[in-house]
Amino acid sequence: MKKMIIPVLLASVTINTHCQKPEDTEDWSRKPEVVTPGKGTLPPSDAIVLYGVPGDLEKWESERGGPPTWIATQECLTVAPRTGGIRTKQSFGDVQLHVEWRTPEVVEGSGQGRGNSGVFLMGRYEVQVLDSYENETYDNGQAASIYKDHIPLVNACLPPGQWQTYDIIFRAPAFREDGSVDSPAFITVIQNGVLVQNHVEIKGTTAFIGKHKYEAHPEKLPLSLQDHKNPVSFRNIWIREL
Repeated sequence: MKKMIIPVLLASVTINTHCQKPEDTEDWSRKPEVVTPGKGTLPPSDAIVLYGVPGDLEKWESERGGPPTWIATQECLTVAPRTGGIRTKQSFGDVQLHVEWRTPEVVEGSGQGRGNSGVFLMGRYEVQVLDSYENETYDNGQAASIYKDHIPLVNACLPPGQWQTYDIIFRAPAFREDGSVDSPAFITVIQNGVLVQNHVEIKGTTAFIGKHKYEAHPEKLPLSLQDHKNPVSFRNIWIREL
């Protein structure tokens, strides 16, 4: 009887002699600019200080034209009711913005009539300023709302008369040549150290009546602060172009 020879196939192991090296994924294309952070809420070294030195309104003008008519003291800048809002002389697009604000310690009015003002990115997209400490109003109109657009995640307001902070990251909208929206605006807001708007999409130009919609505008526009007939105060305003 003949013996049967059964061939045995041995699996060959291929050794990769072309393994990646750690430096193959290193990116040396852009060295980040060195920025010195500010202590606390003070501005970083590359910020544009819009209102830091009390009484210095050099970077602002009235929305009605001419110099601002708001009340500038050694402590802060306060709305002079019924004189109109103010806006920056410089225009901005994508930004990081820091604003400190205070509603009157003596409470007058209720709802939207209590410590009302607003921070308008590009003069169009409003982050509401309001005394929302134990003060009922519609949810998309309280402090830190993107006015009548997005309700804040939480109410992080301090009592009236105390200084509060907004730290805002804003990405401006972009438009096509025909005026249609290429990409909408997005905004993140941190109030008093608490995240209250988490990269939400802005639906259009802020409006008191009717749905918000976009209207084509330049890539950069001034920042403005609202006169809503209440003596709201501001200080330590700085901005970084992104």
